[in-house]
Amino acid sequence: MRIAVISDTHDRYAPALPARLRGADEIWHLGDVCDPATLVEFEQLGPPLRVVLGNCDAWPSWPVSLDLEREGFRFHLTHIPPRQAPAGAQVVLHGHTHVPRDEVIGGVRWLNPGCVSRPRGEPPSFAWLTVERGKAPVFKIERI
Repeated sequence: MRIAVISDTHDRYAPALPARLRGADEIWHLGDVCDPATLVEFEQLGPPLRVVLGNCDAWPSWPVSLDLEREGFRFHLTHIPPRQAPAGAQVVLHGHTHVPRDEVIGGVRWLNPGCVSRPRGEPPSFAWLTVERGKAPVFKIERI
């Protein structure tokens, strides 16, 4: 399973980004969409789009966090990174910091795709998360 992970669009993204997400089985947006209309092109790509609420969002239908299981792995999606991983989570994905992240703390993997619109100290980015049963998830940052 190949998942496109984006965060912090803040109402804008590079015009070429939606085309780069073609072929994704799912798209996960880790918050700070701002205007829901920003997601239209991503929704039109076809795969399921999962969105969590960011601190700059005011869309009541988006959850603050999502717990998903894919290929036997338990993922926790949120915008602001929690102080500790929720019970049972093997991988925590978050946005908010605008900085890419891939580290293991206390046996839990913490991932951040960086920022699509206003990065801090890095070029704009998104990530591909490849999940296969029985193999460690592969997280690859892509510069925009």
